[in-house]
Amino acid sequence: MKVLLVNKFHHVVGGSERYLFGLGEMLSSMGDEVIYFSMKDDRNVPSAQSRYFIRHLDFNESMGAVGVIRNSLHVLYSAEAKQKFSRLLDDEKPDIIHLNIFQSQLTASIVDAAAARHIPIVYTAHELKSICPNYQMLNHGNVCEKCLDGNYWHCFLEGCMKDSRAKSLLASMEAFVYKLKKTYLKMDLVITPSAFYKKKIEEAGVMRCPVLYMRNFLPVDAVYDGRGGDDSYFLYFGRLSREKGILTMIRAYKRANPEAPLYLAGRGVLEEDIYALIDELGLGEKVKILGFFSGEKLQQLIRNAKAVCLTSEWYENGPYSVMEAQACGRPLLVTDIGGLPELVEDGKDGVICHAGDAASIAEGFRRIEQEGPWDTEGIARRASMRYDARQYAEKLRGLYLEQLRNRKGGKKT
Repeated sequence: MKVLLVNKFHHVVGGSERYLFGLGEMLSSMGDEVIYFSMKDDRNVPSAQSRYFIRHLDFNESMGAVGVIRNSLHVLYSAEAKQKFSRLLDDEKPDIIHLNIFQSQLTASIVDAAAARHIPIVYTAHELKSICPNYQMLNHGNVCEKCLDGNYWHCFLEGCMKDSRAKSLLASMEAFVYKLKKTYLKMDLVITPSAFYKKKIEEAGVMRCPVLYMRNFLPVDAVYDGRGGDDSYFLYFGRLSREKGILTMIRAYKRANPEAPLYLAGRGVLEEDIYALIDELGLGEKVKILGFFSGEKLQQLIRNAKAVCLTSEWYENGPYSVMEAQACGRPLLVTDIGGLPELVEDGKDGVICHAGDAASIAEGFRRIEQEGPWDTEGIARRASMRYDARQYAEKLRGLYLEQLRNRKGGKKT
């Protein structure tokens, strides 16, 4: 079976790229031929298909009215992407196309190219772009579901795409183009890494095909080991941004006043606000920003944590940070929002608190200390069963084959 994996980035930026490359590795090890389509970038992982990749586009830069006009033709429907993707399809003739994050840069044009050739399309929804123009369901830091009914002008009217009216206009226009082109109705199967995302997508009614919940996997060489560690600090790792609930977590930590310090590993736009709050609360000796960690250094940091904290205030999907912490046997302190509570059994794998509620999170800090020692080996053992890469790939291959049989039988699920 030849599988075409599609994602706008072809280097690791976040969880969707970890999924992409992990899945490609697993499928290749099982005898499938894996090919790729993406954007060009100097940071890209080498690919035999790179000659088909489209030019690099970055929509994070400042964009005024001129920028909107200049970029709108590409964002709304890219002729370049359609042409290069069509050439790739005709040259390589894949059996299955598996889309990941394709919107904005690769656009709906590639879905039309695939549908015209009657190639089954599987789509993993790592984010909520299919139902929310700004993909996060956040309106200036607050959870928002105003566009769930398909009236995407809310995004423009409230300027919620990166706090930019111009980018919000473009995002709203893009969402309406996808609706007009019936892009999501051309999917054969949609996979969500959380049951919560499945529920939201089904609630919006943008898909006609089955929407299947499949929890994400960790790399095939992931180590599941809850032994060791000195349990000497609470740990948050990830981007330092408002929706992660870090400021609320620090206020809760002040309330709880635990003995163990709180370490924040990462970088982000919220860094100055975090330092200011640490100073305001007099926590300079107990709350530390450590900077960015990755690889074995990050793993060691996780293994020595008393607990890993992810007190998000937005609709998290199935974050790898939770999965990695559990593989190391660390209990979790999480909030009851998005897909987070699906990954943690309260009192067994950690503690679940109310999102945005400093008093509830403070009680969570206390519970982590009072209810220990935690069964760290049990947490790691359960993680090894939940996040097994081969088991995931085998199930996915079965779904691919089912889609191929449906096409040969003349029906589209």
